[in-house]
Amino acid sequence: RDFTNGKGKRPAPAAKPTPSADAGAAERIAKRLARAGVASRRDAEAMIAAGRVAVNGKVIDSPALNVSASDSIEVDGAPIPEIERTRLFLYHKPAGLVTTNRDPEGRKTVFESLPTDLPRLVTVGRLDINTEGLLLLTNDGGLSRVLELPSTGWLRRYRVRVHGKVDEKALADLKDGIAVDGVFYGAVEASLDRVQGSN
Repeated sequence: RDFTNGKGKRPAPAAKPTPSADAGAAERIAKRLARAGVASRRDAEAMIAAGRVAVNGKVIDSPALNVSASDSIEVDGAPIPEIERTRLFLYHKPAGLVTTNRDPEGRKTVFESLPTDLPRLVTVGRLDINTEGLLLLTNDGGLSRVLELPSTGWLRRYRVRVHGKVDEKALADLKDGIAVDGVFYGAVEASLDRVQGSN
């Protein structure tokens, strides 16, 4: 599915959202609100502090509460949506978009280019504003965090344009890791794809 023009087709309607496999497990109220697409965990905690969330008819003032599928949860007097099954989207990010929900500098974000009928999504990692390529988005914040962990071992592949002469020995040495400003980064496999012109 191509979201680059911001006019993706509306998904086919489903009779009823399908709860995720662990929807019935006990979890923190803020996490449940986030998974239901109400708000991010941080914003959900702010909503709780403001007295906007009720569990089983009682307004709560602390996020230190575990809830399950059997609990009745309301925000501003309205029941929260059912938790949908986990969904993962592939998005080709063009250059010029910021990978964030809100940009303080007012630059256009990837979320502004998505169709408005999608669920609340979070990105798996990020791409710089001048970078284009495949970006993963999901409606499951827990899945996003797991996929972002280095221990998950996902292979990331980049094509980089370099101005100037490339030292192929230096590229080969990247397999031993590299230190930048005192921070050591793991092994990188790099090879010269092609040389164009004199630069």
